[in-house]
Amino acid sequence: MAAPYGNSFALWRQGAGKHWQDYTRHSFVQGLSDGTLPRTAFLYYLIQDYIFLRHFSRAWALAIVKSETLDEMKTAASTVDALINHEMQLHVSACAKEGISEQALFDADEHPANLAYTRYVMDAGVSGDFLDLMAALAPCVFGYAEIGARLSDEKADDTAYGDWIATYASAEYQDVCKAIGQMLDGAVARRLGETPETSLRWAHLQTRFTTATRLEVNFWQMGLDYV
Repeated sequence: MAAPYGNSFALWRQGAGKHWQDYTRHSFVQGLSDGTLPRTAFLYYLIQDYIFLRHFSRAWALAIVKSETLDEMKTAASTVDALINHEMQLHVSACAKEGISEQALFDADEHPANLAYTRYVMDAGVSGDFLDLMAALAPCVFGYAEIGARLSDEKADDTAYGDWIATYASAEYQDVCKAIGQMLDGAVARRLGETPETSLRWAHLQTRFTTATRLEVNFWQMGLDYV
């Protein structure tokens, strides 16, 4: 399942071991699939994810600064556009149906698990280079694509979360992730060579990816703990 999103992600995914399974098969995710996730947990997650996406957008904007090629800049810029003008608006629309305004989303308190994750990603970009930032961003980008694709096949017909699943299973989102994966492979090869896993930097980048994956697990758990 990892192959469509590129070799670099596939290697990082494998290197994360059980943490990747803890993330992509979390009980929160299972609740989305079978419809058993409490609505209050989902709404709290949406509010926190709106906050997360604001910071995620900033991190992708930083990727433009850290880029070395026009292709890297274009991919980062188009991702910022997709996040701010499309994905965040899906959260706004879903919350509006529950009587939660966009201003209320913007003003919501940030949960410590959210703060820990977003600031970790930003620190990776500020203190490191383009690859440090990509390794920290990758679990969210590709993890949601993997989850969406799997749940699209497994979900219960009557799950209340079909729209969420369809968003990340959509051809549009999957194509974005494939493009990012292709860009990432080029960026890794350009900086570390054709066998990057033999580079002295690879273990450090793997740690970046695995740490961000563990923080994704905490993000799901944050939603469940709100119930």
